[in-house]
Amino acid sequence: MDVDTGIDDALALVYLLSRPEVHVQAVTCTAGNVGARQVALNNLALLELCGRPGVEVAIGAEVPLEIPLVTTEETHGPQGIGYAELPPAAQQISARHAVDVWVQEARAHPGELTGLITGPLTNFALALRREPELPRLLKGLVIMGGSFYYQGNTTPTAEWNVSVDPHAAREVFAAYRGLPKDKLPLVCALETTERIEMRPEHLRRLAEAAGADGPELVLPGQPEGLRSTSSSPLVACLSDAIRFYMEFHRLYDQGYVAHMHDAFAACAAVGRTELTARLATVDVETSSPLLIGTTVADYRGLWGLPPNARIVASNDPEQCFAELISSVGALARRLGGR
Repeated sequence: MDVDTGIDDALALVYLLSRPEVHVQAVTCTAGNVGARQVALNNLALLELCGRPGVEVAIGAEVPLEIPLVTTEETHGPQGIGYAELPPAAQQISARHAVDVWVQEARAHPGELTGLITGPLTNFALALRREPELPRLLKGLVIMGGSFYYQGNTTPTAEWNVSVDPHAAREVFAAYRGLPKDKLPLVCALETTERIEMRPEHLRRLAEAAGADGPELVLPGQPEGLRSTSSSPLVACLSDAIRFYMEFHRLYDQGYVAHMHDAFAACAAVGRTELTARLATVDVETSSPLLIGTTVADYRGLWGLPPNARIVASNDPEQCFAELISSVGALARRLGGR
């Protein structure tokens, strides 16, 4: 995983940790929702909360390739995980740089690793500069990013992860041009990830699946900043994080919901959510002040260039939430109460 944790990144990480068949080889951190060091601290704390210390957490790029860093604490909270507060983890941040982790692990395990990137693509772009064979060394790659003929969530046309570092995104897509179809990245863009709307009923169902005492009520009529009293530490953490995210979405007239972009990408990465995908040639605008960060997909071959991405075209939000709730709930149940 390469993340900028991030509320929806946090749910994505917890989900992967809940899957018994998934081995998380490493978590690499990039600046995005918050600074890279805070991202790493969030990941270490979440790993410890889930009973999985020992997974390597490495810091990578702390700024984009060519433009100044913009973070989004107003969306994800001052520490990146909303109202959730976790004690510092005992485990230390890795001495390896995230780029070294990408390159060294891919070389050591050719054809075995699936990459999941839910933040800006800076670390992966730098890793490609070091090892251009990375797309062939990986088993596959899943990217949460982009917005194709769909309204952006950062500018009128640009999605957040790409807009933070459009130059990195452009390098990544260029590196995949001409590769076999089964090696092309699966791109989870806004037109399908914004369909993954988490609602209060989903948090209630999560608490039930976890066997927590009492219902988990995160409701629009409650005061802002209310904290969970759940008997499950994992449910309480996720509830406190997601409440903040729901309040943010309501502030921008999107309803009392939370778009779980990255959790969908995690489900897609392990093949446990329904989707269809379309081949396309993707490029990223990096020069226009008006359109910087805009992702463009040529589905019809008008550019005369080979495809370099498989863009998710349809998904099933309720099936995705059923998967997330049952799996994360089972993990919370195994971890027990306070």
